[in-house]
Amino acid sequence: MSKSRRSFIAKAAATAAITPFAALSSFGNGLTEAIDKTPGSSAPSDLKITDVKCGYSGGGLFIKISTNQDIVGYGEGVDAVGGTYHLVQRLGRQLIGRSPLNPNLIFEQFRKGAFFGGGQSGMYIAVLSAFDAALWDLCGKALGLPVYQLLGGKFRDNIRVYCDTQLYSVRNPKPEEFAKVARTAVDKGYTAIKFDLDEVNDPNKYDRWNWTASLAEIERMYNSIAAVRKEVGPHIDICCDMHGRYDAPTGRKVAKVMEPLNLMWLEEPVPADNVDVYKTITQETSTPICGGENFYLTYGFTRLLSEGAVDIIMPDLQKCGGLGEGQRIASLANAYYVPFSPHMVGSFLGAMAAAHVCAAVPNFHILEWQSQFDTEQKWKDIVTYDKPFIEKGFLAVSDKPGIGVDLNLEGLKKYAHPGVPFFE
Repeated sequence: MSKSRRSFIAKAAATAAITPFAALSSFGNGLTEAIDKTPGSSAPSDLKITDVKCGYSGGGLFIKISTNQDIVGYGEGVDAVGGTYHLVQRLGRQLIGRSPLNPNLIFEQFRKGAFFGGGQSGMYIAVLSAFDAALWDLCGKALGLPVYQLLGGKFRDNIRVYCDTQLYSVRNPKPEEFAKVARTAVDKGYTAIKFDLDEVNDPNKYDRWNWTASLAEIERMYNSIAAVRKEVGPHIDICCDMHGRYDAPTGRKVAKVMEPLNLMWLEEPVPADNVDVYKTITQETSTPICGGENFYLTYGFTRLLSEGAVDIIMPDLQKCGGLGEGQRIASLANAYYVPFSPHMVGSFLGAMAAAHVCAAVPNFHILEWQSQFDTEQKWKDIVTYDKPFIEKGFLAVSDKPGIGVDLNLEGLKKYAHPGVPFFE
């Protein structure tokens, strides 16, 4: 195309030379030179990181990476981020003057550079997750592509979510309350719902530190979910979460008791630190067992998958290592034919970031969604997004460059942690 344009301009200049207007004799020469000097690629090769700042709100860390071209990237980390302000500053200083267009390289440098500094799990990896998302966001914005395209393209346009009903906010809810909340969620269009089975205030507990559930506790768990199943019928998926608060005998017993209710999964019946116990429970029940929100990096999922310790994995992409690592975890799970169902307790920024990974992997199953996002104004205040968050139980993956959701720093500031610098 540029050859044709140069040819056209050259011919026009030659024609002009034989006209009596001398002023036209140089017609097109400057434009021809400009075309010849124009780079063939529009890649922003001179893009450099100029600043990294952060803020904290609720259980989340929010990172903003700025560049010399006024393009900014946002990322989020959750749970294991308390007290990490100075870690963010230290890692941020290492990025100044560097190109953000190599997120996988930067991820590996940060991870391997902290071999003796916590680069295996916990706070360090949760912070690294926020950096990783912000870098992918920057890459997409700089190249004019959504993150899912950078990850290799998408298998789906819409991401199915399950509604975490958050009924744990009610003390000792009765089965009829479970049924009512379930009906409300289904009437909103959700086709999958989740309830928590652990209840610290259950008067039937032996004591709050004993990990063995009494028979009355287990009866309470069953009756609550049986009421849900009766209310919503056989075709709505139901998940149950035990938050890793029970011992092996209780986990096995609850999984067996729940079999007639045909759960989508039973989540974290025991703590995350013993793969062998997970494996035992999984092999003894037809109830699908789900785990992974407290595992870190791809390496953390190797035994879970290779030994069949869980039926479904649920890495938290705001904590396990980020978006690139999330795709690597999903790919590993795919080799074992295990569904990928990310845990998600971040903001809508985190939800959309996770959605890009969910779109880009074949074995995506379902993504977590918190019911409070539908009811509390805070979650709309802290982000910039021009469409409904959820429609009929699905999240539409953004086609905008980057993640497609930006932070509203003024809105976020209203909910910032006191005493911690806020994007300063």
